[in-house]
Amino acid sequence: MKYNFDERIDRKGTNSIKWEAGDLLKKFGITERFDEDTISLFVADMDFQCPQPVIDALRNRVDRRIFGYSTHIPNPDYFEAIQRWFSARHDWEINRESIIWCPGTVEAISIAVRAFSEAGQGIIIQQPVYSPFMSVIKGNKRKIVNNALINDNGYYKIDFEDLENKAQDPNNKMFILCSPHNPVGRVWKPEELIKMAEICIENDIILIADEIHGDLIRTESVHHPITKLVQNSKLISCTAINKTFNVAGLHCTNVIINDKVLRNRFNDVMGMKMPSPFGIEAVIAAYNDGAEWLEQVKVYLDDNFMFLDDFLKKNMPEVKFRIPEGTYIGWMDFRGYGLSSEEVHQKIYVDANVVLENGEMFGEEGKGFQRICIPSPRVLLGEAMDRISREFNK
Repeated sequence: MKYNFDERIDRKGTNSIKWEAGDLLKKFGITERFDEDTISLFVADMDFQCPQPVIDALRNRVDRRIFGYSTHIPNPDYFEAIQRWFSARHDWEINRESIIWCPGTVEAISIAVRAFSEAGQGIIIQQPVYSPFMSVIKGNKRKIVNNALINDNGYYKIDFEDLENKAQDPNNKMFILCSPHNPVGRVWKPEELIKMAEICIENDIILIADEIHGDLIRTESVHHPITKLVQNSKLISCTAINKTFNVAGLHCTNVIINDKVLRNRFNDVMGMKMPSPFGIEAVIAAYNDGAEWLEQVKVYLDDNFMFLDDFLKKNMPEVKFRIPEGTYIGWMDFRGYGLSSEEVHQKIYVDANVVLENGEMFGEEGKGFQRICIPSPRVLLGEAMDRISREFNK
């Protein structure tokens, strides 16, 4: 079927954190203003309808009329759908026993941190990076070890010398890799991934890769799952339908751990958790029948990024922006205006009444940047950018 991503779907009254959590955003200092006129582009979920096969599968599940506990290990259809998807799209053959369902990727990373490190030990990350990585490390009383990315005129690179030095520290036990990277949008090349993996293997570092944006890449990009490239017991991958098919609220992450010892340790720390009956049905329907929707949404996202890039060049040339290789996240550099972070925030969040995410949330390297999530109808994205540009061009 042909999907209409220009349709504006009213999400008010659905308990949407993106459109209805003004009090929460104010409490945590994300914005001072949130009202009926606010345009919210800060949460990484889409304002598009889900794939019709997923909707149909959930309706069929509702028609069964009972929503009791699910088995903690879903039926074979669930695992076969995952295996087929990654085999067909990524040439990645996943063993059935390697797949562990988990209620969310941040939760999976938190479990891994507790399973494979001790309080006070170091966890390596690459800032600017998805802020819950830092929260998970600090919340579990581990130490953040920053292998900061190198910003080469908007194209981010890995500081391999620094990574190797930090991996050699015996107190550092894990590396959390974001692949594709949120927020800078890099889709790592095979040689980059292999080198990172080899550094971790040589220094007995557990590497866990957040790969949940792996299917949301530009049409000319190729995502390489790290555990496909390098076969080693120290590597773990997190996959999910959550971002790919716009079902983040169903909490369907699948963790791929090939090593039995690590897998058992992860399961022991996680304990017995049971997926939602709706999550099970969504995974099967999305991976079996969601490809058509995904291909259409990727084209729309590509066009949204081209729109944003063109808009900034014409109306806000002081903002440095590079279309990301992956994710649906834009990383905009406002430092060319010579304003403080507070002044930039005031113009966007209060005066323009648009909610994004301040770059400092992703580490000191994000100071002066703003993160924008662009999977919304283009007219809404355009209205938000019009408001922002008016405030900066006054």
